[in-house]
Amino acid sequence: MARSTNGTSYDLTGPIGAPVLVLVHGLGLTRATWDAFVPAFAAHNRVLSYDLPGHGDSALPQDMPSLTMLSNQLVALLDELQIARATIIGFSLGGMINRRTAMDHPRRVAALVVLNSPHERTPEAQRMVEERAAQTGEGGPAATIDSTLERWFTPQFRQDAPELAATVRTLVLANDPGNYTRHRQVLATGVVELIRPSLPITAPTLVMTCEHDSGSTPAMAHAIASEIIGAQTVIVPGLQHLGLVEQPDLFIQPILQFLTCRTQQLRKNGLTI
Repeated sequence: MARSTNGTSYDLTGPIGAPVLVLVHGLGLTRATWDAFVPAFAAHNRVLSYDLPGHGDSALPQDMPSLTMLSNQLVALLDELQIARATIIGFSLGGMINRRTAMDHPRRVAALVVLNSPHERTPEAQRMVEERAAQTGEGGPAATIDSTLERWFTPQFRQDAPELAATVRTLVLANDPGNYTRHRQVLATGVVELIRPSLPITAPTLVMTCEHDSGSTPAMAHAIASEIIGAQTVIVPGLQHLGLVEQPDLFIQPILQFLTCRTQQLRKNGLTI
Protein backbone atom coordinates (compact mmCIF):
# COMPACT_ATOMS: atom_id res chain seq x y z
CA MET A 1 0.00 0.00 0.00
CA ALA A 2 1.19 3.50 -0.88
CA ARG A 3 -0.25 6.93 -0.15
CA SER A 4 -0.41 10.01 -2.37
CA THR A 5 0.54 13.48 -1.22
CA ASN A 6 -3.13 14.32 -0.59
CA GLY A 7 -3.78 11.20 1.49
CA THR A 8 -5.21 8.77 -1.06
CA SER A 9 -4.18 5.19 -0.31
CA TYR A 10 -3.60 2.98 -3.32
CA ASP A 11 -2.05 -0.19 -4.72
CA LEU A 12 -0.32 -0.31 -8.10
CA THR A 13 0.63 -3.62 -9.63
CA GLY A 14 1.19 -5.29 -12.99
CA PRO A 15 3.74 -4.82 -15.80
CA ILE A 16 5.28 -1.37 -16.06
CA GLY A 17 4.38 0.18 -19.41
CA ALA A 18 1.24 -1.93 -19.85
CA PRO A 19 -2.18 -0.28 -20.36
CA VAL A 20 -3.52 1.08 -17.06
CA LEU A 21 -6.77 -0.06 -15.45
CA VAL A 22 -8.12 1.98 -12.53
CA LEU A 23 -10.53 0.27 -10.13
CA VAL A 24 -12.99 2.48 -8.21
CA HIS A 25 -14.99 0.86 -5.41
CA GLY A 26 -18.43 1.74 -4.07
CA LEU A 27 -19.91 3.44 -1.03
CA GLY A 28 -18.65 2.26 2.34
CA LEU A 29 -16.24 -0.27 0.84
CA THR A 30 -12.51 -0.21 0.11
CA ARG A 31 -10.10 -1.21 -2.64
CA ALA A 32 -10.31 -4.74 -1.15
CA THR A 33 -13.50 -5.02 -3.22
CA TRP A 34 -11.22 -5.88 -6.13
CA ASP A 35 -9.09 -8.59 -4.47
CA ALA A 36 -10.40 -11.29 -6.81
CA PHE A 37 -10.02 -9.04 -9.88
CA VAL A 38 -6.47 -7.75 -9.55
CA PRO A 39 -4.61 -11.02 -10.30
CA ALA A 40 -6.66 -11.58 -13.46
CA PHE A 41 -6.28 -8.00 -14.65
CA ALA A 42 -2.63 -7.56 -13.70
CA ALA A 43 -1.40 -10.32 -15.99
CA HIS A 44 -1.43 -7.92 -18.95
CA ASN A 45 -2.30 -4.54 -17.42
CA ARG A 46 -0.98 -2.06 -14.91
CA VAL A 47 -3.70 -2.06 -12.24
CA LEU A 48 -4.36 0.86 -9.90
CA SER A 49 -6.86 0.45 -7.06
CA TYR A 50 -7.43 3.11 -4.45
CA ASP A 51 -9.65 4.08 -1.52
CA LEU A 52 -12.20 6.87 -1.81
CA PRO A 53 -11.84 9.78 0.65
CA GLY A 54 -12.31 8.65 4.23
CA HIS A 55 -12.72 5.03 3.12
CA GLY A 56 -10.22 2.29 3.98
CA ASP A 57 -6.81 3.84 4.51
CA SER A 58 -7.47 7.16 2.74
CA ALA A 59 -7.63 10.44 4.64
CA LEU A 60 -10.95 12.10 5.33
CA PRO A 61 -11.80 14.76 2.73
CA GLN A 62 -11.39 18.43 3.51
CA ASP A 63 -14.15 19.41 1.08
CA MET A 64 -17.78 18.34 0.85
CA PRO A 65 -17.98 15.16 -1.25
CA SER A 66 -19.48 15.53 -4.72
CA LEU A 67 -18.98 13.69 -7.98
CA THR A 68 -16.70 16.47 -9.14
CA MET A 69 -14.60 16.27 -5.95
CA LEU A 70 -14.36 12.49 -6.30
CA SER A 71 -13.44 12.78 -9.97
CA ASN A 72 -10.77 15.32 -9.06
CA GLN A 73 -9.34 12.90 -6.48
CA LEU A 74 -8.92 10.30 -9.22
CA VAL A 75 -7.37 12.72 -11.71
CA ALA A 76 -4.98 14.06 -9.05
CA LEU A 77 -3.83 10.49 -8.36
CA LEU A 78 -3.30 9.86 -12.08
CA ASP A 79 -1.30 13.08 -12.29
CA GLU A 80 0.90 12.16 -9.35
CA LEU A 81 1.57 8.71 -10.82
CA GLN A 82 2.18 10.22 -14.27
CA ILE A 83 -0.60 8.20 -15.88
CA ALA A 84 -1.84 10.02 -18.97
CA ARG A 85 -4.81 7.77 -19.83
CA ALA A 86 -6.50 4.79 -18.26
CA THR A 87 -9.48 2.50 -18.54
CA ILE A 88 -11.59 3.24 -15.48
CA ILE A 89 -13.67 0.44 -13.97
CA GLY A 90 -16.15 1.70 -11.41
CA PHE A 91 -18.61 -0.13 -9.18
CA SER A 92 -21.82 1.56 -7.94
CA LEU A 93 -20.72 5.02 -6.71
CA GLY A 94 -17.45 4.26 -8.54
CA GLY A 95 -19.47 3.89 -11.75
CA MET A 96 -20.80 7.39 -11.19
CA ILE A 97 -17.30 8.72 -10.54
CA ASN A 98 -15.88 7.22 -13.70
CA ARG A 99 -18.71 8.68 -15.79
CA ARG A 100 -18.14 12.11 -14.23
CA THR A 101 -14.43 11.76 -15.01
CA ALA A 102 -15.18 10.85 -18.62
CA MET A 103 -17.40 13.92 -18.92
CA ASP A 104 -14.93 16.34 -17.29
CA HIS A 105 -11.60 14.84 -18.42
CA PRO A 106 -12.32 12.87 -21.63
CA ARG A 107 -8.68 12.81 -22.73
CA ARG A 108 -7.72 10.93 -19.55
CA VAL A 109 -10.19 8.10 -20.18
CA ALA A 110 -9.29 5.34 -22.62
CA ALA A 111 -12.44 3.33 -21.89
CA LEU A 112 -15.09 2.87 -19.21
CA VAL A 113 -16.54 -0.13 -17.43
CA VAL A 114 -19.63 0.81 -15.41
CA LEU A 115 -20.67 -1.88 -12.91
CA ASN A 116 -23.94 -1.96 -10.95
CA SER A 117 -24.27 1.80 -11.04
CA PRO A 118 -27.48 3.81 -10.73
CA HIS A 119 -28.99 6.09 -13.32
CA GLU A 120 -32.29 7.92 -13.69
CA ARG A 121 -34.73 6.69 -11.02
CA THR A 122 -38.49 6.74 -10.85
CA PRO A 123 -39.84 9.33 -8.39
CA GLU A 124 -40.69 6.54 -5.93
CA ALA A 125 -37.23 4.97 -6.17
CA GLN A 126 -35.59 8.38 -5.78
CA ARG A 127 -37.64 9.02 -2.65
CA MET A 128 -36.57 5.67 -1.16
CA VAL A 129 -32.89 6.35 -1.84
CA GLU A 130 -33.10 9.77 -0.24
CA GLU A 131 -34.92 8.31 2.77
CA ARG A 132 -32.11 5.79 3.26
CA ALA A 133 -29.57 8.60 3.09
CA ALA A 134 -31.54 10.48 5.74
CA GLN A 135 -31.62 7.39 7.98
CA THR A 136 -27.86 7.10 7.62
CA GLY A 137 -27.52 10.73 8.63
CA GLU A 138 -29.36 10.00 11.84
CA GLY A 139 -27.67 6.72 12.79
CA GLY A 140 -24.57 6.25 10.62
CA PRO A 141 -23.94 3.10 8.57
CA ALA A 142 -25.32 0.89 11.36
CA ALA A 143 -28.79 2.37 10.82
CA THR A 144 -29.29 0.57 7.50
CA ILE A 145 -26.65 -2.17 7.47
CA ASP A 146 -29.05 -5.12 7.71
CA SER A 147 -31.29 -3.98 4.86
CA THR A 148 -28.19 -3.01 2.88
CA LEU A 149 -26.71 -6.51 3.07
CA GLU A 150 -30.07 -8.00 2.10
CA ARG A 151 -30.02 -5.86 -1.05
CA TRP A 152 -26.36 -6.55 -1.77
CA PHE A 153 -26.18 -10.35 -1.42
CA THR A 154 -28.49 -13.21 -2.35
CA PRO A 155 -29.98 -15.18 0.57
CA GLN A 156 -28.10 -18.28 -0.58
CA PHE A 157 -24.76 -16.47 -0.45
CA ARG A 158 -25.43 -15.08 3.01
CA GLN A 159 -26.20 -18.62 4.11
CA ASP A 160 -23.25 -20.30 2.36
CA ALA A 161 -20.57 -17.65 2.91
CA PRO A 162 -21.40 -15.94 6.23
CA GLU A 163 -17.73 -15.08 6.84
CA LEU A 164 -17.46 -12.99 3.68
CA ALA A 165 -20.79 -11.28 4.33
CA ALA A 166 -19.57 -10.53 7.85
CA THR A 167 -16.34 -9.05 6.45
CA VAL A 168 -18.33 -6.68 4.25
CA ARG A 169 -20.49 -5.71 7.24
CA THR A 170 -17.35 -4.92 9.24
CA LEU A 171 -15.93 -2.80 6.41
CA VAL A 172 -19.11 -0.74 6.17
CA LEU A 173 -19.48 -0.28 9.93
CA ALA A 174 -15.85 0.89 10.18
CA ASN A 175 -16.69 4.04 8.18
CA ASP A 176 -16.71 7.46 9.76
CA PRO A 177 -20.47 8.11 10.14
CA GLY A 178 -20.40 11.67 8.82
CA ASN A 179 -18.21 10.85 5.85
CA TYR A 180 -20.32 7.80 5.00
CA THR A 181 -23.49 9.88 5.14
CA ARG A 182 -22.09 12.58 2.88
CA HIS A 183 -20.95 10.03 0.30
CA ARG A 184 -24.33 8.32 0.48
CA GLN A 185 -25.97 11.63 -0.31
CA VAL A 186 -23.78 11.85 -3.43
CA LEU A 187 -24.99 8.37 -4.41
CA ALA A 188 -28.58 9.48 -3.84
CA THR A 189 -28.55 12.81 -5.65
CA GLY A 190 -25.55 12.75 -7.99
CA VAL A 191 -27.19 10.70 -10.74
CA VAL A 192 -29.08 13.78 -11.90
CA GLU A 193 -25.90 15.31 -13.34
CA LEU A 194 -25.10 12.14 -15.30
CA ILE A 195 -28.40 11.79 -17.16
CA ARG A 196 -28.34 12.79 -20.83
CA PRO A 197 -25.23 14.97 -20.54
CA SER A 198 -24.97 17.94 -22.90
CA LEU A 199 -21.58 16.65 -24.02
CA PRO A 200 -22.08 12.89 -24.33
CA ILE A 201 -19.47 10.41 -23.17
CA THR A 202 -17.55 9.12 -26.18
CA ALA A 203 -15.19 6.57 -24.58
CA PRO A 204 -15.72 2.89 -25.46
CA THR A 205 -17.94 1.60 -22.67
CA LEU A 206 -19.13 -1.64 -21.13
CA VAL A 207 -22.10 -1.42 -18.76
CA MET A 208 -22.91 -4.34 -16.47
CA THR A 209 -25.34 -4.99 -13.65
CA CYS A 210 -27.13 -7.93 -12.05
CA GLU A 211 -30.58 -9.26 -12.78
CA HIS A 212 -31.84 -8.63 -9.25
CA ASP A 213 -29.98 -5.43 -8.37
CA SER A 214 -32.83 -3.29 -7.07
CA GLY A 215 -30.83 -0.06 -6.92
CA SER A 216 -28.89 -0.38 -10.18
CA THR A 217 -31.39 -2.21 -12.29
CA PRO A 218 -31.01 -3.78 -15.73
CA ALA A 219 -33.22 -0.99 -17.08
CA MET A 220 -30.75 1.55 -15.67
CA ALA A 221 -27.82 -0.29 -17.26
CA HIS A 222 -29.54 -0.20 -20.65
CA ALA A 223 -30.33 3.50 -20.16
CA ILE A 224 -26.69 4.30 -19.38
CA ALA A 225 -25.57 2.40 -22.47
CA SER A 226 -28.20 4.09 -24.66
CA GLU A 227 -26.62 7.47 -23.91
CA ILE A 228 -23.10 6.36 -24.94
CA ILE A 229 -22.54 5.60 -28.62
CA GLY A 230 -21.53 1.98 -29.16
CA ALA A 231 -21.76 1.01 -25.48
CA GLN A 232 -22.26 -2.66 -24.67
CA THR A 233 -24.52 -4.03 -21.94
CA VAL A 234 -24.20 -7.28 -19.99
CA ILE A 235 -26.79 -8.39 -17.41
CA VAL A 236 -25.50 -11.01 -14.99
CA PRO A 237 -28.30 -13.46 -14.09
CA GLY A 238 -29.45 -14.32 -10.60
CA LEU A 239 -27.32 -11.95 -8.53
CA GLN A 240 -27.88 -8.72 -6.60
CA HIS A 241 -25.85 -5.55 -6.02
CA LEU A 242 -22.60 -7.13 -4.83
CA GLY A 243 -22.61 -9.85 -7.43
CA LEU A 244 -19.01 -8.99 -8.26
CA VAL A 245 -18.03 -10.19 -4.78
CA GLU A 246 -20.40 -13.14 -4.80
CA GLN A 247 -19.31 -14.49 -8.22
CA PRO A 248 -16.40 -12.37 -9.49
CA ASP A 249 -15.69 -14.59 -12.51
CA LEU A 250 -19.04 -13.61 -14.01
CA PHE A 251 -17.67 -10.06 -14.16
CA ILE A 252 -14.00 -10.70 -14.82
CA GLN A 253 -14.51 -12.65 -18.03
CA PRO A 254 -16.81 -10.13 -19.81
CA ILE A 255 -14.50 -7.28 -18.79
CA LEU A 256 -11.42 -9.08 -20.12
CA GLN A 257 -13.28 -9.86 -23.33
CA PHE A 258 -14.26 -6.19 -23.68
CA LEU A 259 -10.66 -5.10 -23.13
CA THR A 260 -9.33 -7.68 -25.61
CA CYS A 261 -11.81 -6.67 -28.30
CA ARG A 262 -10.94 -3.02 -27.80
CA THR A 263 -7.21 -3.74 -28.08
CA GLN A 264 -7.76 -5.73 -31.26
CA GLN A 265 -9.84 -2.93 -32.77
CA LEU A 266 -7.18 -0.35 -31.97
CA ARG A 267 -4.46 -2.50 -33.55
CA LYS A 268 -6.63 -3.05 -36.59
CA ASN A 269 -6.86 0.72 -36.97
CA GLY A 270 -3.13 1.17 -36.44
CA LEU A 271 -3.58 2.85 -33.05
CA THR A 272 -2.18 2.23 -29.58
CA ILE A 273 -3.93 2.21 -26.23
